[in-house]
Amino acid sequence: MRPRALRHLPLFLGGIGALALCAALSLALGARSVPLSTVLDTLSGHVEGRDALVVTGLRLPRTVIGLAVGSALAVAGAVAQGITRNPLASPTTLGINAGAGFAVVVAIFALRLTDSVEYVWFAFAGAAAAAVLAQGLARRAGDIDPVRLALGGTVLQLVLLSWTSAVMLASQRTLDEARFWLAGSLAGRQLDTLYPVLPSLLLGLLLAGAVAPALNALALGDDSAQALGVPVTRVRLAGGLAVVLLAGSAVAVAGPVAFIGLAAPHLVRPLLGGDHRLLVPGCLIAGPLLLLTADILGRLVIRPAELEVGIVTAFLGAPLLAMLARKAAR
Repeated sequence: MRPRALRHLPLFLGGIGALALCAALSLALGARSVPLSTVLDTLSGHVEGRDALVVTGLRLPRTVIGLAVGSALAVAGAVAQGITRNPLASPTTLGINAGAGFAVVVAIFALRLTDSVEYVWFAFAGAAAAAVLAQGLARRAGDIDPVRLALGGTVLQLVLLSWTSAVMLASQRTLDEARFWLAGSLAGRQLDTLYPVLPSLLLGLLLAGAVAPALNALALGDDSAQALGVPVTRVRLAGGLAVVLLAGSAVAVAGPVAFIGLAAPHLVRPLLGGDHRLLVPGCLIAGPLLLLTADILGRLVIRPAELEVGIVTAFLGAPLLAMLARKAAR
């Protein structure tokens, strides 16, 4: 492991550098552009005024949330693909995003919520419930079948999306309140939205790192993994819990942002290989890099207005999904 990690060290350093540059651009670019020199002076406390307010009051929380959400979604996608042995698996295809969205819409409809901070726990509960239900559908003879898990998650996603649409159509107020959150966005989010889910997010990252070596054995098949002494069922349960914690935390904060969990592992594998001990930390960098890039594009493409990041990732991710599905079919 150590020689391989050292061999890939330049790639990790390059990725960290690219992520730092992307974060700086996220602080600088938008409807009102701020020079990078002013951004640095603002962060060091040497500049005040309108530019400083834009950087620290609006874009800094947005960027920090983008870093956290992108990391969580990408690592969740890598673990989901590992435990299901399905290259198309992601928090979206496992029904987690749809579960969070349905729970938030029902809460808005029944409890008349109006603040995104109030959505957090409902989104997290919905994501967890959807993941547990998907794993229940995947159980066969006491074990979790990876194929049934992917299929059950996809079916669950479609059912929950239809129920979500039905609730929104039944109430114009619910539609008005929920549609911005359901699009998936970093705009207008403050750090007090992130703080409640930080413990679960960090626990999910720790679990993902812990199961990463076992996911390498799982890729050989259940029988081979068991022959190597890997407790397959426990690894899948721990990996599933990591996916729930990570994706649930991300969706609770930013809404159901699609394709980051699917795309990041596929972009990292050609560079670092299929070893999950490298793939997971690689996704920790690639995920926020993708999400912040999409967020910056959403700010610039129709400036001074902007597109929600969930719309941008869906637009860019749909061709990737079609390409991966065609490759899997071949």
